[in-house]
Formats: sequence, structure tokens, C-alpha cells
Amino acid sequence: MELRHLRCFLAVAEELHFARAAMKLHMEQSPLSRTIKELEEDLGEQLFVRTSRSTRLTRAGRLFLEHVPRVFAALNQARDSVKAAANGFQGQLRVALSDGITPSRLPALLALCREEEPDVAIRFFEVPLSEQIKGLRDDLYDVGFAQTDDVGEELVAQAVWTDALVVAVPARHHLLRHKRIPLEELLRFPLVLCDPHACEGHARQIERLLRKVDMEPLVAERVVSCDLMMALVAAGIALGLTSAAHIVASRETGVVARPLAGHSPLLTTYLLCPPGEPREALARFIERVRTIGLPGGRGPALPPEIDTQEVVM
Repeated sequence: MELRHLRCFLAVAEELHFARAAMKLHMEQSPLSRTIKELEEDLGEQLFVRTSRSTRLTRAGRLFLEHVPRVFAALNQARDSVKAAANGFQGQLRVALSDGITPSRLPALLALCREEEPDVAIRFFEVPLSEQIKGLRDDLYDVGFAQTDDVGEELVAQAVWTDALVVAVPARHHLLRHKRIPLEELLRFPLVLCDPHACEGHARQIERLLRKVDMEPLVAERVVSCDLMMALVAAGIALGLTSAAHIVASRETGVVARPLAGHSPLLTTYLLCPPGEPREALARFIERVRTIGLPGGRGPALPPEIDTQEVVM
């Protein structure tokens, strides 16, 4: 089995069409078919069911597809490590990001890392939560950030940052008569929320909050970025739910942040890593993460509308 076999398999699995896969690989269809046949003979399993009308993965093909992308990810990381060493870096940390990360946290963290340990290269990977969990288990990443601690027994989740969860309200919306918006009032209006597939941990925390009231939320849109959420709120299409820091960072005019009534809910960011004693460079990175989250650290500022007396940062 050679890398060319895996590249051909991956192209056909993604396209589910031999002609399109051949075009994608800049090769003829016949050599592509022969390469797939060689791979199937080597594995002793059929990977595709091919008819005159369609191509689909077999069960063996679907299982194989779960592993092949990680082979290329590991290869790319090996190349990056060599390049980092050639550029004078003494080490490398691979950090996975899911559910977004609080604006200003990441720049502050990177600045602290460069200040204290400039010879360690830090590479970030934005991936869905499920991919991060697999990558941490398979040693594709050293550490990760997500907004859930429901990651199974094979990983350790540590709460490191908390951010005020607030309502993003269009300017001049009549809900602004409330200094703190009751959850029941919020649920009378359309909402724009994060997509649960792209931001799984964030979506779980919001869902737990909305379940506190026996009312079905009216979801106008699901989005994968806070920027789009703020654009929809500014346009008056819906209300949003996100961290105060995200609203500040969006700089979208026509959006006002309001806390919810009662005790201010918090969005928690967790640091995920494999169990056991971390190596020295990773241990120092984790300590910097905690430093960023401490009161008086380099964390995000809150908008003036937020009552910081009830927010634990």
C-alpha cells in the first residue's frame, strides 16, 4: 500500500464518482480504477460498490475512510515539524479549537507564549468537536479547547475560562426596556443560534439554558460564525445568544448586549488533553492558559451594558 493508493481512495470516497475523482487528481479514469482495485486486493475487502448509475462506499470502505484522513494529517504534521525545526523552533505544540474561542483570549495567549517561550511553535487546528476528540486520542493534537466537558473517560477536561452569556438585541428593539431580559420574554422572539454540528459544545450549553423554561424556542437561523449571528441581529431578523466578548469583538453597529434576568449565565471553555503527566512544554502552555483566565489576567473586556458584579471572570 502506497500513499498514491490512499490519495486515490480519498478522492473517490469524497466524490463518489470515478470520473470526477480522476479529474480532481489530474489523471485518467482507467489508472484510477486500477489503483482502487490494487488497494482492495491489498486489503482483501471491497471498498466501493460501483454501478452504471452510482458509486457508494461499502461498510469496509466507510470504516477505512475514518482512518485515511488521519494518515495525511500525521504526514502534514511531520512535514511542519521539520520546517519548524529548520526555522529555529525547538519544539511544537498542536492545539485544536472547537466551538470558537473568546476573542482576545487567543491573541493574549499567543502573545504570552511568544514572550515567555518564543522557540516553541504553536499550530492551531479549527475542527468540529468530534474530530478534536478523535485527534486527541490518536495523538494528532497535544491539547484542545471546547465548550463541553462531555468528552468520555479517555480525555481530561478542565474548566479554564468563563464568559458572560448575554442576549444580542437589535438597537431600538422594545426588549431593550429591560435592563435584564427575562428568559420567558426572550423566547417570544425568533433566535439565531450556533449550528450544533459546527459548534457542538457551545450549542449544548445554550440548549441547557433554554430548557429551563417550558417554551419551545423559535429558531430563525443556525450559523457557524458569530459574525453572521451579529449581522442577522443588526438586521433585526432575530435575537442572538453568545458571549459578551463576542459581541464586543464583532463591532457590528446596531447590536446591544443585554444580560438575562436572574443570575447571569456563564459560557465555560474547557481545556481538553489526554490523561497523564504532560510534557514540559505542554505543562507550561496549560499554566499560561490558566493565567489568561485569572482575574486581572489578559482576558476580554465586557461591554458597558453588562453588570460585572454578577459575572465571575
